[in-house]
Amino acid sequence: MSSERIAAIVGVAESDLGETPGKTVLQLQAQAAKAALEDAGFEKGDVDALFTAGNWAWSPNLMLAEYLGIQPKFTDGTNIGGSSFEAHLGHAVAGIRAGLFDVALITYGSTQRTDRLRQRLSPYVTLSEQYERSFGLPTPVGAYALAAMRHMHQYGTTSEQLAEIAVATRKWATMNEKAMMREPIEIADVLSSRWIAEPLHLLDCCLVTDGGGAVVVASKAAAARAKKAPVWVLGHGETHTHNTISNMPDLTVTGARESGKRAFEMAGVTHSEIDVAEIYDSFTITVLLTLEALGFCKPGEGGAFVSGQRTAPGGDFPMNTNGGGLSYCHPGMYGIFLLIEATRQLRGECGPRQVEHARLALVNGTGGVLSSTSTAILGRD
Repeated sequence: MSSERIAAIVGVAESDLGETPGKTVLQLQAQAAKAALEDAGFEKGDVDALFTAGNWAWSPNLMLAEYLGIQPKFTDGTNIGGSSFEAHLGHAVAGIRAGLFDVALITYGSTQRTDRLRQRLSPYVTLSEQYERSFGLPTPVGAYALAAMRHMHQYGTTSEQLAEIAVATRKWATMNEKAMMREPIEIADVLSSRWIAEPLHLLDCCLVTDGGGAVVVASKAAAARAKKAPVWVLGHGETHTHNTISNMPDLTVTGARESGKRAFEMAGVTHSEIDVAEIYDSFTITVLLTLEALGFCKPGEGGAFVSGQRTAPGGDFPMNTNGGGLSYCHPGMYGIFLLIEATRQLRGECGPRQVEHARLALVNGTGGVLSSTSTAILGRD
């Protein structure tokens, strides 16, 4: 394991999740931020860097800082979709390394489930999107369906293998009281759920929820005064390869191939040393493609890798241990919740779903239509 310790996650928290008709996006972010700072044992005045992303305002950082009463000396509004928060983590570590700040607050919030304005979004499309949306491709599920169909054609991957991911993830959710969907399911349930975009069924698709989350990142010196043991950021990598699915270089290979390689090299660890994986699961195919791109299995072997409930509780590859975007929550951009769960697993705070002796965690966020990836490797002493 890499001996270098530059920065650590010292606080994490969610806001209310599921349906939150009485709360705004800012309120959800503030609720999560307050709880994460309390988790760290820090005060609002300790925060000198602010990171956020979302599609709810032109200047979310400005609005959030004003709402929280924070005047940061560093701010980052990078938005590359659901992987933004893993990117923010890497940027926070870089800023701390450069001596620009000591304590960073990363937040996200969304009311996509209760905000009916999202049903009245502008029909405006970008220059490249005119070749997809205008011809009926549903966004984003249609893009993921294309990738799934290509993988099935090229490698013989089956719907049953994709269903393994949904079933295993639901098993973790049954042990998480915060998960929105906790009723056990079987592979047959996934296959009999209605088509959303063939070959993806309803239970191959993530939830649509409200919710917010926050992560506090601190320098080594600041982490020494945190209330809980630090979770060190050992490695990080990020990239984005395209915007629209028609411009994805290879429908079966995501940018995690590059971001994961850099994260592993920086951390100085190997795949076999990873104890728990938190992989963005907007759709079951997202997980399968990511596992291959990260190098946990060879191209085309993802279906076999997840078979036999390998990623479920009791399996030898614990993954998405909070129930994931498929069963726990998915408020539009899910990446921050991957960091929250990984941190709790490494702290040993997950109760019945705790992975025994978890020392190293890999987190991989995916954004857009398999467009961006950010990978982080976290560890505890």
